[in-house]
Amino acid sequence: MIGKTRRLDFTTLFFLITLSLIVNSFIFNNLLIICIFLVFFSICILITNYGLKIIKQLNLLQNIRDTGPSFHFNKKNTPTMGGIFIILPLLLLLLIVNHYFYSMGIILLFFGSLSFFIIGFLDDYLSIKKKKNIGLRSTQKFILQSLISILFIVLAYQNGYINSLITVSNNWAIDTNIVIFPICFVTLVGLSNAVNLTDGLDGLASGCGSIVFYGLGTEIFIKGQQELIIYGLIAYAMSGLCVGFLKFNKYPAKIFMGDTGSLTIGATLGYISILTNSYFTLFIISGIFVIEALSVIIQVSFFKITKKIFKRGKRVFLMTPIHHHFELSGMKEEKIVENFWKINILLVILGIVLKINL
Repeated sequence: MIGKTRRLDFTTLFFLITLSLIVNSFIFNNLLIICIFLVFFSICILITNYGLKIIKQLNLLQNIRDTGPSFHFNKKNTPTMGGIFIILPLLLLLLIVNHYFYSMGIILLFFGSLSFFIIGFLDDYLSIKKKKNIGLRSTQKFILQSLISILFIVLAYQNGYINSLITVSNNWAIDTNIVIFPICFVTLVGLSNAVNLTDGLDGLASGCGSIVFYGLGTEIFIKGQQELIIYGLIAYAMSGLCVGFLKFNKYPAKIFMGDTGSLTIGATLGYISILTNSYFTLFIISGIFVIEALSVIIQVSFFKITKKIFKRGKRVFLMTPIHHHFELSGMKEEKIVENFWKINILLVILGIVLKINL
């Protein structure tokens, strides 16, 4: 389906994930897999379609950074904060799950996701109020993310959810000892900001998010641990929510998810991976998010080092995150997004294959 003459657009991506989940439902003998995906896909489409009108009425419109590509200015005044329509259904799902299957892990996931949702919401709101694409300062955002992440890690550890043995496969684990704590921290804060950086092209973060959540859900089911199945289903629900939002977020986007969505999507991936000990596979299948973040780190570091040595900073990329480098190189936005989706699919396949065969 992903050949040279076949475009990977929204419809194709939706059917690829749907078909894969139908196969998973039979492999794992659990029809809830495909059902929860389709239910939350439909929920997101319905509430986003209705909520888009409300956001327009409230004038919750996107501001564009002056430092970004000049041709992005035509995106100005696009409705934003659409992450509300992804995260609120997630939070409702977690409340329902916890009501019927009480679990401290689900409670931690709920309050963790809610906290990052509030940070993202506040950041978007301040940006709109100031009429600049600057809400919370980066230091303020980092401090809030850090405090929430540390609290989550402490509570998760006290309740037995953090294991220093990182499982690479069912037959292989790596003992990280106390290093597991900084790994957890980087997983939460790093991945949250990585998804936020990726959310710079129409459909990029939402499309990759749907693919990564699918991969994470599948990895959890492969583990075969009954107590973790609920987290796999939650990951599939998030995949459905991301694809549903992609219907409106694909190029040309009718709505952006904003930090309200991107920060929480990244954090939720991190939370689930910690609660299910899925760090290794998540690192592989989140490769696009990781590359986007690394491109910024490399660019900033190289600029500072060369400025100190040569009195004039130099750059590795035309602009970061790296998707802007490809834009300025002349590649069309839709093609960049399509290629990143394809790479992400290959990374998910790689992560699953390694999980099964190592």
